[in-house]
Amino acid sequence: MRDDGTLDDQHGLGGSTDRSDDIHSTVRSTGSAEPTPRRLSLDLLRTRLKDLANPHAARPGRTRLAVAAGAVCCLGLIGGSQVGAGASNDSSASVSAQEVAQRATADAASRGLAREALPTTPSATPSADPDVTQTPTAKPTPTAKPKATAKPKPKAKPTPRRIAPVAGLDADQMANAVAIVRAGQEMGVPRRGLVIAVATAMQESNLYNYASGVLPESQNYPHQAIGWDHDSVGLFQQRPSSGWGTVRDLMQPAYATKQFLAVLVQIPGWQNMALTDAAQAVQISAFPWAYAQHEWRATEVVDAVLG
Repeated sequence: MRDDGTLDDQHGLGGSTDRSDDIHSTVRSTGSAEPTPRRLSLDLLRTRLKDLANPHAARPGRTRLAVAAGAVCCLGLIGGSQVGAGASNDSSASVSAQEVAQRATADAASRGLAREALPTTPSATPSADPDVTQTPTAKPTPTAKPKATAKPKPKAKPTPRRIAPVAGLDADQMANAVAIVRAGQEMGVPRRGLVIAVATAMQESNLYNYASGVLPESQNYPHQAIGWDHDSVGLFQQRPSSGWGTVRDLMQPAYATKQFLAVLVQIPGWQNMALTDAAQAVQISAFPWAYAQHEWRATEVVDAVLG
């Protein structure tokens, strides 16, 4: 039996050592140290168990212990509510994560079902990525085969117009007359000069190309007759010794004609002179009046050639 008249409970949870005054004494001995919530909870539990075993026992310090126990309970409730709130939040977060996962799984499944339900019709043209600019592939340009360039056909040389002999001339005479007119045309000599040249050749060689018996060399070239008047040769009986040219050149009708006309056009007023005077100014013949007799025939020949 204790001093406060309470029987000691030998079968209590705490034994004889589990007394409220001991707990109270312990609290007092700690001074200003704050009891931990765990220690207070254990002490409170022991005290409650003792009270249950002996509800009629009166113990000093019960009121103060009850107040302390109430404070501890309040603190425990507050802490428990916070812990519960945290657990509730964690549980809510866990539930939310589970719901999101379940919904995502359901959405993926529904999308998969939707894709499987779509008809699998192959697209004619694969869809291009709209963000990627498609560069059109340039089609190879077929190389054009070079066309065979037609070789230009050579222009046919104009066939010289055959001029029939006129004014009582034969073919050789007419051919020589044509050669005189063509050479004059190349030099740009007017028609009057052509008539004078043909009339002079009629008087000097009768329009035959003469070689010279004195110059055997002249006979090596084409000729129609042979003369013996000194070293005179050709249609105009020009003498190489007088500076008219070489024998070979003077035996060519065109060359001999150009030599004659080159001197004629140098004579002042030759176009207004009488034919015989103009011819004599060039030839310086012993018979100066003889050229005039051939003027009408020479005119007829030039007209036939010029057409």
